Amino acid sequence: CRGSRSTNRKSIASLDTLRIREFILEENLLHCAATLGMAAVPVVELRGAIPFGLAFGLPADLVFLLAVVGNMLPMPFLLFFVRKVFRLLRQRPWWGEKIDRLESRAHLKGRMVRKYRILGLIILVAIPLPGTGAWTGALVATIFRIPIRKALPALLIGVLIAGAIVTAVSCGVISLWV
Repeated sequence: CRGSRSTNRKSIASLDTLRIREFILEENLLHCAATLGMAAVPVVELRGAIPFGLAFGLPADLVFLLAVVGNMLPMPFLLFFVRKVFRLLRQRPWWGEKIDRLESRAHLKGRMVRKYRILGLIILVAIPLPGTGAWTGALVATIFRIPIRKALPALLIGVLIAGAIVTAVSCGVISLWV
């Protein structure tokens, strides 16, 4: 896949360590950080971060790596602390209603997870559609009390699959205009 604005179209895998550092520090550090940060944001996640990074001309394999890492960064914290945060927020009337709605949506999304457990969680995260993804998967995993040692690898596998799908689609779409 070729980025739309970059003159550096080499694959990151083909660059040696010094050239990787030069590539990132030269002009692309901000784009790399933005791609990583965007992938960590709920709703946008890697589904938005990958086309974003490719639009800046970053190599597809680097964008994929940044998006996966960015998407997975908040997951351990989410899995560990979401129940505690929800418990605290429920004590406030306005937040209590929002938390209840969020949990009921997660229950609706989690039908497949309820039936297939880990495989269902992987599929929920891997399908690159609105309302799915790692954030939703982490919420569903906590609601259905899937142990963190099982939920985290399932989320990672789902994110890798979703990242591969979004990268392939984005590269195909971008190549139509380049």
